Amino acid sequence: MNIINKAEREFNILEKEVEDAIIMPFKTEILSLVKKFGNSGQSGASAPYTAGAISKAVKTLCLQEPICDIIGNDDEWVDCSDMGNSEIYQNRRLSSIFKVGKSGKPYYIDAIVFKGQNGNCFTGNNAKLKDGSSISSRQFIRLPFKPKTFYVDVIETEWHKNKKTGKLTKQKGGGWWTSVVKDETQLDKVFNYYLKEKE
Repeated sequence: MNIINKAEREFNILEKEVEDAIIMPFKTEILSLVKKFGNSGQSGASAPYTAGAISKAVKTLCLQEPICDIIGNDDEWVDCSDMGNSEIYQNRRLSSIFKVGKSGKPYYIDAIVFKGQNGNCFTGNNAKLKDGSSISSRQFIRLPFKPKTFYVDVIETEWHKNKKTGKLTKQKGGGWWTSVVKDETQLDKVFNYYLKEKE
């Protein structure tokens, strides 16, 4: 039995045994892809690699993610300055990459995810370093760029902020949080991948 016959048999079983199988509306397209794969002359050694690459590519494209590295060519950017007070460009291929001005350095807003001691995760500019400076989730990138996110542990503290004085008092349920990077050596991997530069 050849590859297409086996695939058709599996779809027939799926249709009988699984009510509302999520892939049934894509049966024709999947069988066409299986047929093309079967006719491509894959060997026992290359078939698993090629099938894996095809399935990864389909998943990536269905999730509207880039199928190869971000290059940063002019046609990859869309002007979204109307959403703010400065000339901002967003990458068409990966919406979490921005730059300020046409010749600005691109940055990725999901480079770092901060993880608190209770397991909650967040992004933003909230994490402090030992020297009192802050570190942001967004980091400048090198082109060509492949997205990569690093998880950095932080110690979170909850405070109450006095509305009149602005003074912070450590208090559970206070609603005001600060975060300090727990182990700054975790940032070594971040800055091996991203550019360690200030805006």
